[in-house]
Amino acid sequence: MYDLGTGKIVSHYLGNSNNNQLVFKTFDKAVKTVTSTEGIIFHSDRGFQYTSRLFKNKLNHHKMIQSMSRVGKCIDNGPMEGVWGIIKSEIYRGSKRFKFESIEEAFQVINKYIKFFNNERITLKMANLA
Repeated sequence: MYDLGTGKIVSHYLGNSNNNQLVFKTFDKAVKTVTSTEGIIFHSDRGFQYTSRLFKNKLNHHKMIQSMSRVGKCIDNGPMEGVWGIIKSEIYRGSKRFKFESIEEAFQVINKYIKFFNNERITLKMANLA
C-alpha cells in the first residue's frame, strides 16, 4: 500500500495469490503505521477484495473513506500503477526476458527493492522539489 502523502510504500506482503487474506493482512499492517486513521482516503481499483463487504467493514471500523477507480478507468489508480511500473522497470532493467528462478527469489528481490524505494531512491519529494 502506497501513501501519496509520504511517497512511501507503507505496507506490503507477497503471496502466491492476491486474495482477501493477503489484502487484509497488508491493510492491517498499514493501519498500524499511523496514529489515527479517521478521515484517511483509501483509494483502490475495483478488485473483488476491495468491493467485498468484509473490506468495507474494515474501512468503516477505522473511519476511513473509500475511493475507487471508475469502471474501465485504470488511470484513476495512476499513482499506484506508476509505482508498480517503476518497480518492474527498475527490477527488470529493460530485460523483456527477465524471469525469477523461484518464488523465494522473487520475494527476496521485491522486498529488497521496496526497502531501497522507501529509503534510498531519490524522488522529487525527497529532494524537496515537489
